[in-house]
Amino acid sequence: MAEAVHRGCSQEDDVKTRFLRAFDADLDDLLWADAIIFGTPENFGYMSGALKDFFDRTFYPAEPHQINLPYGIFVSSGNDGTGAVREIDRIVKGYPLRKICEPLILVGGFQEDYQQQCEEFGLCMAAGLAMGIF
Repeated sequence: MAEAVHRGCSQEDDVKTRFLRAFDADLDDLLWADAIIFGTPENFGYMSGALKDFFDRTFYPAEPHQINLPYGIFVSSGNDGTGAVREIDRIVKGYPLRKICEPLILVGGFQEDYQQQCEEFGLCMAAGLAMGIF
Protein backbone atom coordinates (compact mmCIF):
# COMPACT_ATOMS: atom_id res chain seq x y z
CA MET A 1 0.00 0.00 0.00
CA ALA A 2 2.67 2.48 1.00
CA GLU A 3 4.63 1.97 -2.20
CA ALA A 4 1.49 2.49 -4.30
CA VAL A 5 0.58 5.67 -2.38
CA HIS A 6 4.12 6.93 -2.90
CA ARG A 7 3.94 6.16 -6.63
CA GLY A 8 0.82 8.30 -6.78
CA CYS A 9 2.51 11.17 -4.95
CA SER A 10 5.49 10.93 -7.28
CA GLN A 11 3.33 11.51 -10.35
CA GLU A 12 3.15 15.21 -9.48
CA ASP A 13 6.40 16.76 -10.71
CA ASP A 14 6.10 19.94 -8.61
CA VAL A 15 6.00 18.04 -5.31
CA LYS A 16 9.05 16.56 -3.58
CA THR A 17 8.41 13.45 -1.53
CA ARG A 18 10.08 11.43 1.17
CA PHE A 19 9.06 7.82 1.69
CA LEU A 20 10.03 6.89 5.25
CA ARG A 21 9.25 4.12 7.67
CA ALA A 22 7.81 5.45 10.93
CA PHE A 23 10.88 4.24 12.86
CA ASP A 24 13.12 6.26 10.51
CA ALA A 25 11.16 9.54 10.55
CA ASP A 26 11.70 12.30 13.09
CA LEU A 27 10.94 15.93 13.90
CA ASP A 28 13.24 17.19 11.13
CA ASP A 29 11.07 15.36 8.60
CA LEU A 30 7.94 17.05 9.96
CA LEU A 31 9.60 20.44 9.78
CA TRP A 32 10.69 19.74 6.17
CA ALA A 33 7.24 18.62 5.00
CA ASP A 34 4.39 20.63 3.51
CA ALA A 35 2.01 17.70 4.12
CA ILE A 36 2.12 14.17 5.49
CA ILE A 37 0.43 10.88 4.74
CA PHE A 38 0.35 8.35 7.57
CA GLY A 39 0.07 4.69 6.63
CA THR A 40 -0.42 1.85 9.05
CA PRO A 41 -1.73 -1.65 9.38
CA GLU A 42 -4.54 -2.04 11.86
CA ASN A 43 -3.18 -3.97 14.84
CA PHE A 44 -5.76 -5.04 17.42
CA GLY A 45 -7.98 -2.12 16.38
CA TYR A 46 -5.09 0.35 16.75
CA MET A 47 -2.25 1.82 14.70
CA SER A 48 1.09 0.04 14.36
CA GLY A 49 3.58 0.24 17.19
CA ALA A 50 6.03 1.93 14.82
CA LEU A 51 3.62 4.79 14.09
CA LYS A 52 2.81 5.17 17.78
CA ASP A 53 6.56 5.30 18.45
CA PHE A 54 6.89 8.11 15.87
CA PHE A 55 4.21 10.10 17.68
CA ASP A 56 5.83 9.41 21.05
CA ARG A 57 9.20 10.68 19.79
CA THR A 58 7.94 13.79 17.99
CA PHE A 59 4.86 15.06 19.82
CA TYR A 60 6.46 17.12 22.59
CA PRO A 61 9.49 18.27 20.57
CA ALA A 62 7.04 19.52 17.90
CA GLU A 63 4.95 21.61 20.33
CA PRO A 64 6.88 24.88 20.03
CA HIS A 65 6.71 24.70 16.23
CA GLN A 66 2.89 24.52 15.99
CA ILE A 67 3.21 22.34 12.90
CA ASN A 68 0.08 22.99 10.91
CA LEU A 69 0.43 20.43 8.12
CA PRO A 70 -2.35 18.89 6.07
CA TYR A 71 -2.48 15.12 6.49
CA GLY A 72 -4.14 11.99 5.18
CA ILE A 73 -4.30 8.41 6.48
CA PHE A 74 -4.35 5.03 4.81
CA VAL A 75 -4.94 1.81 6.74
CA SER A 76 -4.61 -1.85 5.85
CA SER A 77 -7.29 -3.45 7.94
CA GLY A 78 -8.34 -6.91 8.95
CA ASN A 79 -11.35 -5.46 10.78
CA ASP A 80 -12.73 -2.03 9.87
CA GLY A 81 -9.76 0.30 10.43
CA THR A 82 -11.75 2.88 12.36
CA GLY A 83 -9.87 2.36 15.64
CA ALA A 84 -6.53 3.17 14.04
CA VAL A 85 -7.97 6.23 12.27
CA ARG A 86 -9.68 7.50 15.42
CA GLU A 87 -6.50 7.31 17.49
CA ILE A 88 -4.28 8.90 14.82
CA ASP A 89 -6.79 11.74 14.42
CA ARG A 90 -6.89 12.25 18.19
CA ILE A 91 -3.10 12.40 18.56
CA VAL A 92 -2.36 14.68 15.61
CA LYS A 93 -4.78 17.36 16.76
CA GLY A 94 -2.11 18.23 19.32
CA TYR A 95 0.61 19.04 16.76
CA PRO A 96 -1.74 20.51 15.29
CA LEU A 97 -2.25 18.86 11.90
CA ARG A 98 -5.22 19.40 9.54
CA LYS A 99 -7.12 16.45 8.11
CA ILE A 100 -7.75 17.16 4.43
CA CYS A 101 -9.43 13.96 3.22
CA GLU A 102 -11.30 10.90 4.33
CA PRO A 103 -9.02 8.00 5.25
CA LEU A 104 -8.36 5.24 2.75
CA ILE A 105 -9.20 2.00 4.57
CA LEU A 106 -8.58 -1.22 2.67
CA VAL A 107 -9.90 -4.38 4.29
CA GLY A 108 -8.46 -7.84 3.88
CA GLY A 109 -4.84 -7.17 3.02
CA PHE A 110 -3.47 -5.71 -0.18
CA GLN A 111 -5.27 -6.93 -3.27
CA GLU A 112 -4.46 -6.09 -6.87
CA ASP A 113 -7.55 -3.87 -7.30
CA TYR A 114 -6.38 -1.74 -4.34
CA GLN A 115 -3.33 -0.60 -6.32
CA GLN A 116 -5.21 2.10 -8.24
CA GLN A 117 -7.01 3.37 -5.13
CA CYS A 118 -3.70 3.80 -3.32
CA GLU A 119 -2.05 5.58 -6.26
CA GLU A 120 -5.04 7.92 -6.63
CA PHE A 121 -4.94 8.69 -2.91
CA GLY A 122 -1.29 9.76 -3.14
CA LEU A 123 -1.81 11.67 -6.37
CA CYS A 124 -4.75 13.62 -4.90
CA MET A 125 -2.62 14.76 -1.96
CA ALA A 126 0.27 15.77 -4.20
CA ALA A 127 -1.96 17.52 -6.75
CA GLY A 128 -3.71 19.47 -3.99
CA LEU A 129 -0.33 20.63 -2.69
CA ALA A 130 0.88 21.58 -6.17
CA MET A 131 -2.29 23.63 -6.79
CA GLY A 132 -2.11 25.32 -3.37
CA ILE A 133 -5.42 23.87 -2.20
CA PHE A 134 -4.04 22.63 1.13
